[in-house]
Amino acid sequence: MLDLFFYMNPVLIAAAVIPAILLLIYVYKADKLEKESPGILFSLVVYGVLSTFLAQLAERVGDWILTALQPSVVLYNILLFFGVVAFAEEGFKYLVLKLRTWKSPEFNCQFDGVVYAVFVALGFALWENIGYVLSYGFGTALIRAVTAVPGHACFGVFMGVMYGLAKRYALAGEERKSKMYRKLAVILPALLHGTYDFIATIHEDGISWIFVVFVIAVFLWAFLLVRKTARKDRYL
Repeated sequence: MLDLFFYMNPVLIAAAVIPAILLLIYVYKADKLEKESPGILFSLVVYGVLSTFLAQLAERVGDWILTALQPSVVLYNILLFFGVVAFAEEGFKYLVLKLRTWKSPEFNCQFDGVVYAVFVALGFALWENIGYVLSYGFGTALIRAVTAVPGHACFGVFMGVMYGLAKRYALAGEERKSKMYRKLAVILPALLHGTYDFIATIHEDGISWIFVVFVIAVFLWAFLLVRKTARKDRYL
């Protein structure tokens, strides 16, 4: 009974959900040219949740392969965080993003790419965060509220900026540039994601500050990108 109460604790659920909701509201308000419909935004959050299951399956398979290969600890972490986790999570986010929005008539502004990608990313983070918080408690919620959840949002910003450019060039008939930006929509957030995870595993005295500096730099970069892209938004 106590276990059931813990898992249904509304405080823990709120702690897991609120950071994602606040970020969703911020990005939604930044969209000045033409607001997206509630239907597509809600579906993107759901698609983001679904992408967590696909990513978890891919990560388990990747981890099993790496374990079988028995690399060194450092090589294992590099291959796991960059080759498995980052590309599995960002890759499946991009997959559901493209499936849901690429041909949507609502995708008619460049900044829409940012909105869509961030909603998918925060749907992913929302479900992932609920799992962590229910397993490890309120302290985990506080840490993830200022690191992992905004981190997913930032990766979504970088994905969305590239995705919006890809759509712009596709409609302009420049398919080569569109393909390049579609690839960057996965590669750039995956590299940042992998770096984030890898640095987070460093626990040596005197260099843990690297993680803090990296997180602040990524957050600031993403924040400035949102402002710049929203200000220069235009119809496609």
